[in-house]
Order: sequence, then C-alpha cells, then structure tokens
Amino acid sequence: MRLSSFPPSLIQICFFWALVFVAPKNSVANDTILRPARGNSVLTFEFSPLARDAYRKIFSLRLSEATTTLAELRRREPNNLIAPLVENYHDFLTVLVNDDRAEFNRLARNMEPRLARISRGDRKSPWYLFSQAEIRLQWAVLNGKYNAYLSSLSDIKQAYALLEQNRKEHPDFMPNLKSLGVIHALVGAVPEEFRWTVKAMSGIQGTVEQGMRELRSVLEHAGRHDFVFEDEVRVTVAFLQLNLENERAEAWSILSSGKLEPAKNPVAALAMASLAMRTGRNDEAIRLLESSPEGGAYHPFPYRHFLLGIAKLNRLDPDADKPLLTFLKKLKGESGVKEAYQKLAWHQVVQGNETGYRNYMKQVKSVGNDRSESDKAALQEALRDEVPDTRLLRTRLLFDGGYYQRAWDLLRDAGGAYSGKQALEYGYRLGRIAHELGKTEQAERLYMQTIEAGAKDPVYFACNAALQLGILHEEQGNKAKAADAYRRCLELKPEEYRAGLHAKAKAGLERIRS
Repeated sequence: MRLSSFPPSLIQICFFWALVFVAPKNSVANDTILRPARGNSVLTFEFSPLARDAYRKIFSLRLSEATTTLAELRRREPNNLIAPLVENYHDFLTVLVNDDRAEFNRLARNMEPRLARISRGDRKSPWYLFSQAEIRLQWAVLNGKYNAYLSSLSDIKQAYALLEQNRKEHPDFMPNLKSLGVIHALVGAVPEEFRWTVKAMSGIQGTVEQGMRELRSVLEHAGRHDFVFEDEVRVTVAFLQLNLENERAEAWSILSSGKLEPAKNPVAALAMASLAMRTGRNDEAIRLLESSPEGGAYHPFPYRHFLLGIAKLNRLDPDADKPLLTFLKKLKGESGVKEAYQKLAWHQVVQGNETGYRNYMKQVKSVGNDRSESDKAALQEALRDEVPDTRLLRTRLLFDGGYYQRAWDLLRDAGGAYSGKQALEYGYRLGRIAHELGKTEQAERLYMQTIEAGAKDPVYFACNAALQLGILHEEQGNKAKAADAYRRCLELKPEEYRAGLHAKAKAGLERIRS
C-alpha cells in the first residue's frame, strides 16, 4: 500500500521523523496549547448522532452529503465544538483524495480558525485538547504530502504535547491512545542513531511494542463499547501490524473481522483491497475493487482504478491497462502518474510489445511528480532505458499477486538463460518465491548470493534480499542471524525503495530487541 493511500490518518507521519533535528528546540512548549476564553461555558463537546452521521459520511466518501449534514450540525447544535473537528476530517479527506495543491492551500487556511473556536470550549472536557491535537496531526500529514516539512513537524510536536497533557488529565480517555499509539510505534522505528535526537529536540519517545500495545488496547475497548473511531483504528492497526511487525495473517484477520462494509464504502474497499494485495489475496482484492461503490453520492476516487489496474496486472490479465488509463483520465493531481505509466509500459512488455513499452516510459519522464518512492522508481527505470526481460517481469508480477506456484513454474529452470544484472535479478526473484513456498534452505542460499553479488548495484535486489533474509531468520527464531541481516540491509544504499526497505529493517531490529 502506498503511503498516499488509506487509512489516511497518521500513516504518512513516518516520512517526517528524519527532519526532527532541524526544528528549533522551543518550537513546542506547553504555552502552545490553546486556552479557553472566559465567559463561554455553554460551548461543549459532544459526538452527537448528527456529528457521527457526518463523520460516517465523510469516511464513506459521501462528501456532498457530509457537507449538508455539517451545515445541519452547525444550525441545530451551534455550541457543539465537535463540529470543527469533523469539518477538519472533511477537508483532510478532500485534499487526500483530490490531490490538488491549490485546494490544499485554500483549505489549509481553515486550521487556525477551527483551533481558535475549540479554544473557547470546556477546558475540563477530554475532547478539548484531543480535538486540537487531531486537527494538527491531520494537517501535519497534508503539509508533509506537499513537502512543507517544517510546518508538518511543528504540528506533530504540538499535537504530541497536547495528547500527553490530555492523557495526564484524562487517563481513561481512549481516543488519546488512538493517536499516541501510532506516534509511539512510528518513532520506535526511527534509526537508533537518531532516536536520542528525536527525544532531545521534541520530547517524543516510544517503541513499536509500546505503540502497538496501546493501539490493541483501543481495539479491544472498541469491541466492548460504542467507539466512534473503531473502523479508523482497525485499519490503522492492521497496516501497522503488517509494516512494523510483519504479521500478514494477523493483519488480514484484524481488518476482515471488523465492521467495515466495502460494498457500501469505497474507503473500506480500498483499505481491504490494499491489504489483500499485500497478503497474497490478489483475487480477493480484484473482487473488492470491482464491487466498490462509485458514482452518485460518492466522491470521485481515481485511486481505486489505479489499484485495480495493479491487481489485474499482477494476475497478468490482458485488460489490466483499462483501469490504469481510467485512473490517468480521472486524476486531477500528479501523484502516482509516473507509476501508472510505468505499469502501462509493463503491461505492454507482458503483451510482447516493446514499442508500446518505450512509448509509455517516455511519459514517465515528462509528466507527474516523483514525491513517492514508487514514482521515483518509475522515473529511474525510465532513465535507465532498458526494456525488462519478459519472463522476469511476469514472474515479478505473479509474485506480487501471491501466485507463487505459477511464478516458480515459470522461473525455476531458466537460470541458464541469464547473465550479468539479469542473473542477479533471477537469483533474487527465485529466492523470494522459494521463501514463500517454504523452501527455506534454497531461499537462504539465494538471498546470500544476491547480497554478495549485488551489494554495489544501484538496484534494490541486494538490500531487499538482506531484509528478507532477516525475516527468514526471525521466523526461524534465530535472533542473532536476523539482526545481522537487518543491519546488512541498513548498510546497503540502493537508488530504489531505500527508505521503505530501511524502515522495515529498523522495525525488524526493534521486534527482536523486545
């Protein structure tokens, strides 16, 4: 799942921790907390049925209906300060889905007036500090999306201070842990050499284990009580479980056992499909995306078509290009454009059309942005100007879709056909497939060969082979060998996917320390 995908709340914060050391030391002090004005005790916080209705419509992407409901909320409950928080969710989802910088700049002006309004509320309410923190965290994510890293960092640090104070004042208020758990888990994945800087400059500290424990406690609470944020927390826990703890089966169990309604909610369909693709359930992902609601009351959601195109490409479907072209036609922004053209080019390779590949890769060079790792990787491939080997590419796609036996049958006897860089890729891909099929001795041997042969190569094969070798040893209970492999992964500096691979290696080291 790309970081620009859903669940929207907080996942992208991990982009910004590396910037902590550049922020002024005094950028977050307790005096940043907004204080209530006198004489406004009638202003209260209540997640009323009307507020809940607006919230549910927002997270179902029924944004026009939500706008009407929010207007009704302000009219009927003018003193309910939950309204500014729910309004902010509306802006947050709108910016993420539309990916329109001008819209982001316009809607960003709403943050300070909302915080000012909330500051007039009941200081004794647990929602008072929480609402301020949640609004700041949402704009931290959006500022980071548009490269405003210092603003993003400032909001994260202020939000953390608000949440910590709120936890002291209201230790049993579970929404605090919804956000603190994610922050603690993500800061726990920061490289050890930077962790002291994070703590010294911002006061933020935590571990993956701590954050996941807090989030699981929220999920358990939601199972026993009426908890408005249950779906949001369930999606967040599932993806952190996958990315930080490498627990694929557990992640899918958490997400699929909840109350999400993918047939009625395109955000739920996208979240479940994304996780399905990451856990070897590609056919299920296609089913979820094809049955996801759209049109009518639902806000346009181009990313659904992008993900459907990827899933169909992983299955080698001959019509995989159609949803990708639909994505490009409907998208207003620029994120994902380079990757979409790259995947269209790959489809041409699968279909045996080298000219079509080159035509689409020309588009990769000229349109879209390269803010995400996937878009960067697409651009790097275009600049290399090398047509992928058809068999290796088909194997890669089948593997990504979880069709491991098909991939194995396609590749296992083809080693003699390759030399040089293609031989490196052959060994790497065969090792990945062997690992998934339980052929652990063969996988370990192929991983080690890939690390040795590809350590100086700019592609990501050696780096990911080291990461996967660490995972293999961790699965076998050999923590010493796992730690060595994770550290080796961190030593390698590929041009592609470096940040994501290193983040997973850091999370692996954190797991085996606990």
